[in-house]
Amino acid sequence: MRRSLLREHIFILVFMTEFNSVEEMPETMRLYFESLEEPADDASEEYIETKFKNILGKLTELDEKINEKAEGWTTSRMGKVELALIRLAAYEILHDEDVPTGVAIDEAVELAKKYGQDGSPAFVNGVLAKLVG
Repeated sequence: MRRSLLREHIFILVFMTEFNSVEEMPETMRLYFESLEEPADDASEEYIETKFKNILGKLTELDEKINEKAEGWTTSRMGKVELALIRLAAYEILHDEDVPTGVAIDEAVELAKKYGQDGSPAFVNGVLAKLVG
């Protein structure tokens, strides 16, 4: 499975945490994997699950950093799509040495174009630029 598709699945799971408790997420994740039109192979599923759990483990830290840098915004005021994308990219920028910063930002912006509203790509890009700047 391509890295961009793996990232998209992780984004969707991070997005789902806004609507499900952490305790519900293992079952939610299982149902999500079962619902995929093109099933993930074992290695892809493991990659998605591991990275997703790593992001969940760092949510408090990620939100603190995002709130620090997002001028005039807090994570509680951000749209759920944008927040999930920013959290994923922030994790990749701060904690995933395998993902170059530019790739993390570019991929988040592309997903914002697909899942967000008209202003989402610019908003996501702006917050992430401040995070790395």
